[in-house]
Amino acid sequence: MRHEVTEQGEHERERIVHEIQTLNGAMEDAVLNVLLQQLLSMDLTIQQLRVLIILVTTEEGATGRSLSTSFGVSMASMSGMLDRLVAQGVATRSPDPHDQRVRRIRVTPLGASVVQRLMVARPFRDDILMSLRMEDLRALEQGFRAVSEQIALMGERE
Repeated sequence: MRHEVTEQGEHERERIVHEIQTLNGAMEDAVLNVLLQQLLSMDLTIQQLRVLIILVTTEEGATGRSLSTSFGVSMASMSGMLDRLVAQGVATRSPDPHDQRVRRIRVTPLGASVVQRLMVARPFRDDILMSLRMEDLRALEQGFRAVSEQIALMGERE
C-alpha cells in the first residue's frame, strides 16, 4: 500500500511539474510579445541597445575606444552612435576622473530604465497580482518562496 501511495505521488508530481512548465511557456510567449512591442516602439537600433546594455553593466562607465574595440567598429562610427544615445538622454559623457583626456560614457537613469523594461520581462505585474483571489495569491507566494529556496540551495552547492 505504501508503494502505491509513493507511486501515485510521483505521478502527481510529474503532472504538476509538466503543467507548471506548460504554463510558464505560455507566460514566456506572452512576455516575449510585450517585449518585442516595447523594442519596436523605441528609437534605438539593436547596436545602440547593445551599447546601452554594456553601459548598464559597468559602474565606472566605458570609453568610446573600448566600446569601438568591443563592437569591432571604427571610433567614428562609435562616436556617432554615442552622440545619438546622449541626444536621446539615455547616456552621458563626462571627463574621466583619472585622465582628463578621456571621456567616460555612462548610462542615465532613463537609459537604465529602458534596459530594465526590456530585459526584465515581468509576467507578474502589480495589476495582475492584485486581481488574483487571496488564496491564489498566497499559493503563488508559497510557490515562489519554495523555488527561491531551491535556487539558493543550488547556488550554495556549486
